Amino acid sequence: MLSSVLIVDDEKHTRDGLRQALEEEYDVSVAANAEEAFNQLDAQEFDVVLTDLRMPGKSGLKVIDKALALPNKPAVIMMTAYGSIDSAVEAMKRGAVDFLTKPVNIERLEVLIQRALKTRTLEVEVKHLNERLDEKFNVGGIVGHSGKLKEVIDRVRLVAPSKATILIDGESGTGKELIAQAIHQASPRARAPFIAVHCAALSENLLESEIFGHERGAFTGAMEKRVGRFEAADTGTLFLDEIGEISASTQVKLLRFLETKAIERVGGSKPIQLDVRLVAATNRDLEKMVREGKFREDLYFRLNVVRITLPPLRDRPDDIPLLLAHYIRFFAQENNLQPLTIEPGALRYLQAYPWPGNIRELRNFTENVVVMHRGAKLTEYDLEPRFRSERLALPSSGGTSGDTSSASSSGNGMQVASASAGPSLSIEENEKRLLREALIKARGNRTKAAQLMGISRRTLHRKLTQWPELDVIDG
Repeated sequence: MLSSVLIVDDEKHTRDGLRQALEEEYDVSVAANAEEAFNQLDAQEFDVVLTDLRMPGKSGLKVIDKALALPNKPAVIMMTAYGSIDSAVEAMKRGAVDFLTKPVNIERLEVLIQRALKTRTLEVEVKHLNERLDEKFNVGGIVGHSGKLKEVIDRVRLVAPSKATILIDGESGTGKELIAQAIHQASPRARAPFIAVHCAALSENLLESEIFGHERGAFTGAMEKRVGRFEAADTGTLFLDEIGEISASTQVKLLRFLETKAIERVGGSKPIQLDVRLVAATNRDLEKMVREGKFREDLYFRLNVVRITLPPLRDRPDDIPLLLAHYIRFFAQENNLQPLTIEPGALRYLQAYPWPGNIRELRNFTENVVVMHRGAKLTEYDLEPRFRSERLALPSSGGTSGDTSSASSSGNGMQVASASAGPSLSIEENEKRLLREALIKARGNRTKAAQLMGISRRTLHRKLTQWPELDVIDG
């Protein structure tokens, strides 16, 4: 598809000459004045607008203003016979990407149009990327509706517009970086960089160089100057994960930044002033580390201006059906597969499981079952022993986390089945009874019995190995 160009000029021979020169490479439209240009800009989308500066009625500057006020703004190139510096400066201030004097050099014009198209493509890509980031990391996109998660979201919304330093704590896998990104996206810094550093992944010397940068010759192997993550995050947000792992010397430098808003590169002595919002995270008890002399008390207080504590997944079982449904949809789409349905028995076990790896573990579990599971349903019989060895499944009705019917009826494509009350037998007795009934109904046919139960034949075979007395059933 050809890129579209709108030529705006009150001189007919100029319009026709430019159209003739460009129409083999572009989809060209013309306008004789600003009003005609306004009508065409309202009627269709253009990639490039090439406009004269001085025309009867409204000038080309008004065309620039109109074009750049559109939702999908084109790149604008100004041309004029009055090649004054003032005109060029004013056009560029209005947002024109470049400036040409008449008579127009066609070769130079084609170069400018190609450059303008590349600029516009980049701007569109950045816009779409920012839209995806907003969708992925905005506060409303955090999955869950439990009371504890709502408290976290309320604090995120409250603190995001401020400049306050934030400390996020919680167990590993609870989503600390996701919350940090949500804070950044909900802040005035959303279009500036979000830079993340995982402090535990780097040695002491490498971490200092990574965060603060270094000067050439600062240490053996420092052949060139390096800009650190602090400088890369200027006007944006720096996220330091696992802050409890940093060394004493790094703690001192970090404290200095929080007090002065300036850093020095390793091997340097010149302070570099920066505008960076700092968000730190830890899964360690920093107060205990302070008492043990392993973490500076003054740095702890500087970091702990606003504290957000993320609850472990075992404390928010109401959110498990929503998270499962979210990741089922995500991984099914990613792998071009049909979403699974999680049966009520399996869901009760998954809600009761303590999830020591928290959301990270749940995500990995969901990806595995979406990719590896045979069949359209996941039942309790398909779950690994670890999901059923910790404790009995949550009750199917009553309590704070057993009502999952609302999740399945929300109309959002969720693939988690509603729970219903089950028999009062023990889990093992109930499994054996159901399996026995299926085998009797199938007259001993294992494939048919597995289909009746909604499980794989391999799972049924594993159960028969566990309970060999059922294998003799032939109806």
